Amino acid sequence: MPGFQNIRIDSARATILCVDSDPDTLSGLTEILLHAGFACECCPDADAACRSVQRHIPDLIITGVEMGETSGFQLFQELQTSLPELGEVPMIFLSAAGIPDVVRQAHEAGAAYYLSKPFDPNVLVELVDRALWMPHIVRNRVHGRRSATAPRSAG
Repeated sequence: MPGFQNIRIDSARATILCVDSDPDTLSGLTEILLHAGFACECCPDADAACRSVQRHIPDLIITGVEMGETSGFQLFQELQTSLPELGEVPMIFLSAAGIPDVVRQAHEAGAAYYLSKPFDPNVLVELVDRALWMPHIVRNRVHGRRSATAPRSAG
């Protein structure tokens, strides 16, 4: 096919921002994702997450819903307002409250997926893979969008 390029996206290069106030959840997420070949940046709260995305735009954000002062929903809104380029970064919400209202709120907030705690590690990895292969995500990764402050050097 003319103009067709075979493009392979290496999942080991996908960076996932994990945000949760529960150290056990954050530790478990990190262990599962690192074992699956993803790079992780972990933040214990919304403030740390905001600082992180100012330095580096992740390929995916996984955040808890209940996180103390700032909920995962509030974090998502704050990030969308401060960095509009995050609009195409998928988000997965985690919550121990699997009630329909929380699920509805997650989807209304723009979540790619919602996952109840405790979660099956295989389901987590499958949802991460699906979220990273959304067409706009692939397009952004092919074009090398990585930094919130400066373009990535070709190297």
